[in-house]
Amino acid sequence: MTRGRGLRALLLVGVLCTSALVSSARQGGLAPDVTALRIGTPRPGGGYTVQTIPLETYIGRVLAGEAARDSAPAALEALAVAIRTFALANRDRHRADGFDLCDETHCQVVRPATPATERAAAATAGQVLMHGGLVATVFYSASCGGRTEIPSDVWPGADDPPYLPIMDDDACAGGPRWSAELAQEDLLRALKAAGFRGDRLRGVRVASRNRSGRVARLAVDGLTPTEISGQDLRLAVGRTLGWQYIRSAAFELQVLSGAYRFTGHGYGHGVGMCVIGSTNMAARGATAAAILAKYFPGTTIETAGPRMAPVAPTPPSIAAAPKSAPPSPAATNPAATNIVTPRVPTDVLVVLPDDDEGERVSIARAVVQARDDMAQLLGMPSPGRVTLRFHPTTDDYERATGRAWFTAGAVVGDELHLLPLAVLRERGVLDRTIRHELVHLMADSVLAGRPAWVREGAASYFAGERPIPGEPLDRPAPRVEPRTPCPADGELLQPVSVGTLANAYARARSCFARQVVAGKSWRDVK
Repeated sequence: MTRGRGLRALLLVGVLCTSALVSSARQGGLAPDVTALRIGTPRPGGGYTVQTIPLETYIGRVLAGEAARDSAPAALEALAVAIRTFALANRDRHRADGFDLCDETHCQVVRPATPATERAAAATAGQVLMHGGLVATVFYSASCGGRTEIPSDVWPGADDPPYLPIMDDDACAGGPRWSAELAQEDLLRALKAAGFRGDRLRGVRVASRNRSGRVARLAVDGLTPTEISGQDLRLAVGRTLGWQYIRSAAFELQVLSGAYRFTGHGYGHGVGMCVIGSTNMAARGATAAAILAKYFPGTTIETAGPRMAPVAPTPPSIAAAPKSAPPSPAATNPAATNIVTPRVPTDVLVVLPDDDEGERVSIARAVVQARDDMAQLLGMPSPGRVTLRFHPTTDDYERATGRAWFTAGAVVGDELHLLPLAVLRERGVLDRTIRHELVHLMADSVLAGRPAWVREGAASYFAGERPIPGEPLDRPAPRVEPRTPCPADGELLQPVSVGTLANAYARARSCFARQVVAGKSWRDVK
């Protein structure tokens, strides 16, 4: 999930922000035979072209796509370690698509390697960042603007490991400074594309800031929901209008006549390594190891050899290793120990837009809990694999599912498609929507051929939705409303508004609950 083209241009014109995640996506040790990766390139009109690239060749090519222009060797080497860790820890990110990683911003940008990036890949061959015996969760962005950020203030629910602190960074000198004006109608368009509803934007103001000084929440007057986080506003504007406007959440907001002026500094989310800061450090003589130690304090650099057999930490300075050949694992430590990644679900695939990647692990864990809860309630085995696909905009969701934005989620084939993560979270329906669609995934085949109200009623009932005041959210309750007419298929499958759909859901749940409370098995409701 990087924006390498922005990094290459940032020193010149500051086009895009860069962010990369090295996530703990797989359980167990590094695979002993990872010498190549399957890389997917999007084709016009859909689908991917897949090619297999040797691992270290891939590192050199990604460096060419992600590094700041004219970086010193130490800066390239530091970034190479992060890129390699990402590749090894996230090889199954595109498992649902039949390959390992894509070559776009969602994973890491691939470009033709240069002699300098090839040398950096060779000088650090096999090296990854570790913490407590586990692969570290590493982020980087184009510029932190002088102060780094913690993950949870960017991606709610993300872990905040001790090696990703809030800290001042004098290396990037607080740049770049930027300013942009957005006409009120353009800002409204971006917010509506992100899922906000309403015809008139009456005002926007900063409501709170987080510990790093970035904008935490903004009040949005005239729209629903009534608030948005600073990071989500950056994403909404970037995806709709372009990333050159709100470059980070470190900004001041001024209301003009018919427009809003954003004045800020930094580029990207600001978590972890500041690439511009690392470039400046290298230019001043810092080694790659010193750069990594500054931005990821407490981590160690460990080496996996030609067949990815892990070994003990390397000496303190990467730069001390001979540049003519990769370090030899056997020479470093003949009694190698296993490098393991944190325990995370491997049977839950979460497909996220690149700027939401920091929430992958926390969402996957929540899905596992919801899946197991729903399986127990239904008396069914858990599905072998669950794939959730969060769309970047409500328009994307509607195109992919054929459903209106206010449906929130839909099952297409064997995948769960959902509205943008920020929209579901702002509305307070993220967990409920996941549970609702999981019930569909597990129960719809049993209830096939019956009226739509049976399937939707089951999903609402077992997901714990609450059309009846006072009912608990987490489990079905025995109370039901007085007899009401069950909704017709069209009311549920082709709703004309959010209000009519909510009414149809409530009636469907009541009709379903009536039969279950009377003693009928959910499998026999009709």
